[in-house]
Amino acid sequence: MDARLVVVIAGVVLFVVIIASLIVLRSHGGRFTFDTQHGTQPKATEGEGNTPGVTFRGRFTMLTAAAGAIFAAIGVRLWSMQMVSSDYYEELAQQNQTRTVTTPAPRGRILDRNGEPLVTNRASLTVAAYRDLADSEIVVRHLANVLGMPYIAVRRNIQDYNQGAQSLHTVASDVRRSTVAYIQEHPVDFDGVQVVERTERVYPHGELAAHVLGYTGTITQEQLSAQQESQELGEDSPGSIVYESGDIVGQAGVEIAYESLLQGIRGEQTVQVDASGNVTDATAAIPPEPGSDIKLTLDIKIQQACEDGLDLAISTAHQFGYPNAKCGACVCIDCTNGDILGMASAPEFDPSVFIGGVSNDDWSMLNSEDSGYPMINRAIAGEYMSASTIKPLSALAALEYGIYTENESTVCTGWWTGMGESNGRYCWDHSGHGPMTLQSAITMSCDPVFYEIGKGFYYDEDNPEGLQEVFRRWGLGDATGVDLPGESSGRVPDAKWKNEYFSSWDEGDRTWNPGDMCNIVIGQGDILVTPLQMACVYAGIANGGAEPVPHIFHSAISRDGSRDAVTYEPKERLNASYRQESDLDLVRNGLIGVIYDESESQASHFTNLSVSVAGKTGTGEKNGQDDYSWFVAYAPADDPKYVIASVVEEGGFGSTSAMYAVRTVLGAIYDEPDTATISASDGAR
Repeated sequence: MDARLVVVIAGVVLFVVIIASLIVLRSHGGRFTFDTQHGTQPKATEGEGNTPGVTFRGRFTMLTAAAGAIFAAIGVRLWSMQMVSSDYYEELAQQNQTRTVTTPAPRGRILDRNGEPLVTNRASLTVAAYRDLADSEIVVRHLANVLGMPYIAVRRNIQDYNQGAQSLHTVASDVRRSTVAYIQEHPVDFDGVQVVERTERVYPHGELAAHVLGYTGTITQEQLSAQQESQELGEDSPGSIVYESGDIVGQAGVEIAYESLLQGIRGEQTVQVDASGNVTDATAAIPPEPGSDIKLTLDIKIQQACEDGLDLAISTAHQFGYPNAKCGACVCIDCTNGDILGMASAPEFDPSVFIGGVSNDDWSMLNSEDSGYPMINRAIAGEYMSASTIKPLSALAALEYGIYTENESTVCTGWWTGMGESNGRYCWDHSGHGPMTLQSAITMSCDPVFYEIGKGFYYDEDNPEGLQEVFRRWGLGDATGVDLPGESSGRVPDAKWKNEYFSSWDEGDRTWNPGDMCNIVIGQGDILVTPLQMACVYAGIANGGAEPVPHIFHSAISRDGSRDAVTYEPKERLNASYRQESDLDLVRNGLIGVIYDESESQASHFTNLSVSVAGKTGTGEKNGQDDYSWFVAYAPADDPKYVIASVVEEGGFGSTSAMYAVRTVLGAIYDEPDTATISASDGAR
């Protein structure tokens, strides 16, 4: 018989017995008595009134009614619980005995534009256990000995309160197969220990593109708190991933920028638990679903060239007397659509050190000044003085506002005194360039011509900040919108900025002066740009003002791997206006002259290419440090497709080091490596 039916019957019987007993008792407590001497005729008991007996019987009657009501309610409740709500309570009981735990999903792969793997996964044998195993000291000590780990570390991993109570806790990852075999061959000695297969990130090309790819790590408390706050504010979109403590997530680069695609869907498993919450059994599971594979715009051949070229530029700087050259960047973009084909930053770092958790020593090294802050992606986050690479924009501004004309010229003696002898300034070539027009000044990077432009803007009552307006129009002082985290915006200084930035200075020192304008017109002083910003500017020059949004995402691959499910659609960042087409032609011709006319030794590195090149050198000045080397170029000059920008911190003149990075990339693109001899060239700043 069903247990619930038995309980109901017992309850009903009990109820009936109680009611019957009360009726019997009541029948002996009436207002009549029997005459035991004269037969069975009842005899009224007159005159008792409000005696103790009557009072007692009244109270007993009330008690009888109350007891009956209580037992009736109990009976009804028993019937309701057993017959009406039995399914509900059975479900609660079942929930108390089971828990649903999740299993991690493999992340999607990251590929280059041609499908070459940049980040993949590999199977990893992981030793895991439920939290209650920490109470078994003998097993934990034995396991620690077999794994070669300290007892306290093994116990701490088993207890890990950052993971769910009923989830399997990782004790050790990447365990050797011989160790796994020993554990599996001695199940009695390792009761409660399990070996599971997980996935770990693999970097087939080592450090290649590490700054672009980024790395993964355990979700932080700050990230979990931010998720909770978003949920409370209702900001989460439908279907968004809900993370749990212990999840592995992207922490930098593409890994975090495209986390929503790369992160898979966790699997689920129902486990049986005892009264203490310890897992006693597990049922069938829903397997996890891997994340989507994504293609980047990177071309692994060009990416390798960016990194090799940057290494060559730094070693060349050392060769020519710049031992402090250790850091820099090199970026190559397709100026027709914004595809980032290569992006390198030095120093590099190895993303594999983050697998399984980065050590304190490695983390300190990766974030130390002595190491050159390897974690910084200098291509998008490095802010530098633009040096002479900004002179094409200064020329366009001068032509637009009538500060300097196409046919005007200045005689460069190597020493400019346009604001008085006491405020004289040197040209980078102290011997002077002689008569210079605006176009030849771009080619030879003649500073006095641009000092005249800076002075002209300062004293122009109608457009005193026309120069800054042109810089901003071409995208300086603004982030490019690249789909990578950590991009800097740079800075275009003006009178308002100086007054606020140096608020602790005396009022006279905070005032914008002619010297400030003469600094920024040649890319020195307080102006700051990133290498990617300058690549975008030169893309605009090549395209007639149109600058595409630079991007690293190419497409997401369908689950079956047969096609691209989502493909990036190019976007226009801006379309900078200029006075007339001849102004832009003047600038372009000046940039071609930089490559082939500025110096014979510099030209020798480009005349061995089958395509023509336009570009600009630059040498940034920073107090207390060696010069910063800049080189930006686009090719082919007559039908632009590629733009390459490179900077080497403390690398000397532009042609001393950064030029070699750009030439290496062009060599990889056209399969025409540089055959010219590396020499201490006499290129301009």
